Amino acid sequence: MYQAFQYQGKNVSYQMTGEGNAVVLLHGFGEDSTIFNHQIDILKVDCLLIVPDLPGSGLSDFNEQLDSIDAFATCIHALLQNHNIDKCIMLGHSMGGYITLAFASLFPSYLNKFGLIHSTAFADSEEKKIIRQKGIPLMNEYGSFAFLKNTIPNLFGEKFKKNHAEKIEALIELSKQFSKEALVQYYNIMILRKDKTQVLRNSKIPVLFIIGTDDVAIPKDDILQQTTLPDFSYIHILQEAGHMGMWEATDQLNKYLLDFIIT
Repeated sequence: MYQAFQYQGKNVSYQMTGEGNAVVLLHGFGEDSTIFNHQIDILKVDCLLIVPDLPGSGLSDFNEQLDSIDAFATCIHALLQNHNIDKCIMLGHSMGGYITLAFASLFPSYLNKFGLIHSTAFADSEEKKIIRQKGIPLMNEYGSFAFLKNTIPNLFGEKFKKNHAEKIEALIELSKQFSKEALVQYYNIMILRKDKTQVLRNSKIPVLFIIGTDDVAIPKDDILQQTTLPDFSYIHILQEAGHMGMWEATDQLNKYLLDFIIT
């Protein structure tokens, strides 16, 4: 069920369902909370799920005041405070993982566990920053839909692209909701984000890593370097999956998430 609260004078929408210990799912760039619909149906049986539309995505208003990954993490903290929740498990996909790491740095006492779903603690490389910086004028000139139409297919592994082209087209169609202002904001905060490997190194709580063998956005070898940093790592590799395990390997991912949540 969708709810909303006001943050800095803007509407922030989120799905909230189930009962039990709180689990927060944070979506990535060019997505909204519905990217997790296949996970929500399974996980809500065993926990209280909170799945926000990040500001600028889905039903949530764009908020020009959010100028960093930390600012988005602070917004999620306000959402938890709105429900008097002081402990949760947080799981972030891609950009949502960057926000999860920022949250772990800013509000460590709130987390029982956290996880990175196709995400990384590394800052953008100089090459990646240049790619994003080149993308911003393309968004401004051609609009958000044209930009996402070209980038979304690259997030999937070849096997999924071959067998489920209609699902990728449906995701592309959903991307029409995004304003170019929101996408530019997301790119800027990702370019500016700092390396968060120290968060993993200092972690005394369990950390989940979900990795796709065919992920070109967050390569497997980059993540494997990070899995040795926490004291307690749970590592799962999705064969032939790209960056979108929520859709590409739904049953496997659901099992790994549920095991991590209830263990």
